Amino acid sequence: MLSSLTRLLLISAAALPAALAKPEQIRAVQSPIFHYYLQAYPQDPTIPVMGPEASSEFFNIGASIQSTNTSAFLNIGDDATSYKTLTFAAAGATDAWALEGDTIITGTGSSYGRQLNFLVCQLTGEYWQVYLQTGSETPAGKTCSNYQSLHLPCLC
Repeated sequence: MLSSLTRLLLISAAALPAALAKPEQIRAVQSPIFHYYLQAYPQDPTIPVMGPEASSEFFNIGASIQSTNTSAFLNIGDDATSYKTLTFAAAGATDAWALEGDTIITGTGSSYGRQLNFLVCQLTGEYWQVYLQTGSETPAGKTCSNYQSLHLPCLC
């Protein structure tokens, strides 16, 4: 039989929203951005990129994704192409984000449906701009890698 204190702690823990979970890094798991991490592009902090771990940011992840380094929110653009521009902004305009295990997705109930693919295009050196991919299009004239997925660090 559970003690009153144990019951209270279990009920309290169950009532805590996921947003109170510890901030996490967001990483890639396949080439050419294997173990690169989500962060703001040093030359333009509104552009989300995958880059070196040393400059990675930490994020609170729920229906929105917010950097704990800068307080900026990760928002999805309304591009006509299948790849949707992601931006960092002071206000959160996107509430479509979700987690499936350790994988960043857009939720089934969102206007994007369940999407777990991203497109990355090389900007400079080790920095790759990130887009949400809802189809198969890629920008002409850029070095890109399609069907990338983004994850939390190992939940092992």
